[in-house]
Amino acid sequence: MRMTTLRERALEDLHVGETFSVTRTLSEQDMIRFAATTRDYNPVHFEDRYARAKGMKSRICHGLLVAGLMTEIGGQLGWLASRMDFRFKRPVYFGDTITCTLTITKLGDAGRVELDAVYTNQHGEVVVKAYLSGIVPGESEKEIIRTMLKEGDPTNPLVC
Repeated sequence: MRMTTLRERALEDLHVGETFSVTRTLSEQDMIRFAATTRDYNPVHFEDRYARAKGMKSRICHGLLVAGLMTEIGGQLGWLASRMDFRFKRPVYFGDTITCTLTITKLGDAGRVELDAVYTNQHGEVVVKAYLSGIVPGESEKEIIRTMLKEGDPTNPLVC
């Protein structure tokens, strides 16, 4: 889904069972930038010997770097997260292509939403599962998004 379409989707009604996906190939440079931001310099990310001693075939991406892929969807839709519960199933290596698919499981009062997330690698293997909840834009926020889109969404570098 193009980012402009995803941003526009924030203005429409949501439905239980609806899905949103994003795919990215994670690089060593992504990991280095993430480590610089979080200051997580665990040797499993930087030292092959250490990663192999932990049972990995080589160094791995940070789990939260991978988990963070879903924020691209939530951010483009203007959702505000209130809970994130991740289960890390398999390591993600540099060069792996990860698809994060969010599925709406519940819509509640006051814009509350619950979602399941499944992250798979290029081999179809589940690497992360998550339960998420949050708040979707209300009418006043949607009006601001409409205005932003009319202005070309200037603060959003992902607009196509």
